[in-house]
Amino acid sequence: MKQGKSKLGPAATLSDTPDPSGSGKPDSGPARRVDVLRDKLRYHAHRYFALDAPEISDAEYDDLFAELAALEDAHPELNSPDSPTARVGAPPSELFAPAPHLRPMFSLDNADTPGELEEWAARAARHLGREAGELVCEPKIDGLAVSLVYQRGELVRAATRGDGAVGEDITANVRTIASVPLRLLGAAPERMEVRGEIYMPLGAFARLNERQAAAGERLFANARNAAAGSVRQKDPSVTAGRGLAVWMYQLGFTEGGPRLSTHFQTLEMLRELGLRVNPEARVVPGPREAAAYVADILSRLGDFEYQTDGVVIKVNGLAEQEDLGFTARAPRWAVAYKFPPEERITRLRNIAINVGRTGAVTPFAVLEPVFVGGANVGMATLHNADEVARKDVRVGDYVVVRRAGDVIPEVAGPVPGRRTGEEIPWVMPEVCPRCGAPIVRPEGEKVARCTGGLACPSRLREWLFHFAGRAGMDIEGLGYKRIDQLLNEGLIKGPADIFFLRAEDLEPLERLAELSVANLMQGIEAARDRPLARLLAALGIRHVGGTVARLLARRFGSLPALLEADQESLAAVEGVGPIIAESVAEWASDEENRLLAARLGEGGVRLSDPEPEGPPGRGDLLAGVRLVITGTLETLSREGAQAAVEERGGVVTSGVSGKTSALVAGEAPGGKLAKAESLGVAVLDEELFLRLLEEGPDVLEEGQAPE
Repeated sequence: MKQGKSKLGPAATLSDTPDPSGSGKPDSGPARRVDVLRDKLRYHAHRYFALDAPEISDAEYDDLFAELAALEDAHPELNSPDSPTARVGAPPSELFAPAPHLRPMFSLDNADTPGELEEWAARAARHLGREAGELVCEPKIDGLAVSLVYQRGELVRAATRGDGAVGEDITANVRTIASVPLRLLGAAPERMEVRGEIYMPLGAFARLNERQAAAGERLFANARNAAAGSVRQKDPSVTAGRGLAVWMYQLGFTEGGPRLSTHFQTLEMLRELGLRVNPEARVVPGPREAAAYVADILSRLGDFEYQTDGVVIKVNGLAEQEDLGFTARAPRWAVAYKFPPEERITRLRNIAINVGRTGAVTPFAVLEPVFVGGANVGMATLHNADEVARKDVRVGDYVVVRRAGDVIPEVAGPVPGRRTGEEIPWVMPEVCPRCGAPIVRPEGEKVARCTGGLACPSRLREWLFHFAGRAGMDIEGLGYKRIDQLLNEGLIKGPADIFFLRAEDLEPLERLAELSVANLMQGIEAARDRPLARLLAALGIRHVGGTVARLLARRFGSLPALLEADQESLAAVEGVGPIIAESVAEWASDEENRLLAARLGEGGVRLSDPEPEGPPGRGDLLAGVRLVITGTLETLSREGAQAAVEERGGVVTSGVSGKTSALVAGEAPGGKLAKAESLGVAVLDEELFLRLLEEGPDVLEEGQAPE
């Protein structure tokens, strides 16, 4: 992930959802930890890809991702098709039309040291049964990934990466970028897709921020954020004035054209066709020379017109690339060598705390502003009280501030040699500064919590933001600033009050134009009819994220039925288990939550899902069937296919095992097909899968039985 946020503010608070430390919820078994990790990764991927407002660093995200992948490998029964490990990126936003890619756009695995680079090359050699041969190296551009499709030499579509299978159609905006040819030079292939990175040159970035400052508007944190925001403008003329540029780095798909044998030859072909290819791209004999290339680029960072956060290294031979193939999330023939995070030293003025929606109290550092990682930093995360004590960070210290990946900075530790003896050790306050309630730390947990409930204004604010956010009820126009206005004016005191707002209540609010009022009222009206699973996820029940919410919605069908379910019946739901069941039962037994449910109903919110269409028993048509879905389907998205299976009582997991009934294989199925073949699991093509949805388990017998 490439991140970018200069300081904490309304859109980047240090709350416990998710906790930047990765330790906001106690671990108590792999199932619970997997659920926590998935929720954190989904949240951070959404903030990065859809909102362009990330909150953690590349390194922190990668650590969470690696931990989740390891847990899923060790416990295949916990696999789920909507796990972040089964995705390439994040869903495209709703600002632009969806644009399916001709071939999936994968992310890259990372290497951080020469040793890890050697390990990657060794894995490739073991997979091939021989050395991988030459490598191609080039700077990793810190911008926005783009796919360009040319038909008979003419640009016909440009799209963002999105979730890897479907991106956003940004053709109109990309046509304004001068370095993107609208027609290729010479004899172009009949049809061709190329991939690259849109970026903002540093000079253009400086001029843009000068204009922003002169106009009294907010400054962009870094060139990557500025580029992403510029590409996603509704008015292409705004994009045209931002001075964007592009480097193309990959031939993704072609029909016709010359037969080439190496990746570097494809780069030469792209250059000859008029596409912009980075002149720093080099062919090297092997991983040691690639490490030397990395060191050279790192030593010359100040010479480039663009931000680069590493080096991309690829196997040069196209035949070797084909043989190496892909894992579920990345090509085996490429790796991103990430540069070390940038660090600076500054003074720690104070340690303050933030209260999140579940009451978790998180300390953060108030710093003398320092320029690090491409932005001025005035605040940095301290994760939790244990981390403050472990690092022995004191108020008044000089501290090392690290801004890995251009996201929320963190205090790496103090500089003891610069202490004067006047530094003050920090302890967690005994009472919440926002509401005066006691702060307690439950036994066995790393996170202290405010006990003031929703009487705490900070906790209420965070909960309302979660409730109205995309992972919840997805109420367009109801972000932090609007929530603050509504709270300050006394128009809302909880989530249900949102659905009793009237246009005349909103019109007097400052800086809320008539169109904005109408849009917000439309957003509230649309939220009344969200599926039950969205409502359950929005309510903020501990341990209930999107996956668990769907399981509960399918089993109980309505919020009133869920409120009456006992803990035993909750735990019996496949994929829920005793810990989540206890949390849901505890939430349901709280009288305030029952009153909230009733008031939501009074506000017109749909509390139940409609009865499934079709003949009686359709909801159990696939009971006992466990499927894995891989590759790209023509008729259904991955999410749509999963929903169709779950609506019929089946289960979709992300990993093939001996318990798998069948593998549904779309285009570019990857390594899961080989795993199914090795285990003797039946394989269904898309036609058989659609028949399975209509006819039931008998269709499984027609699936290809691997030898």
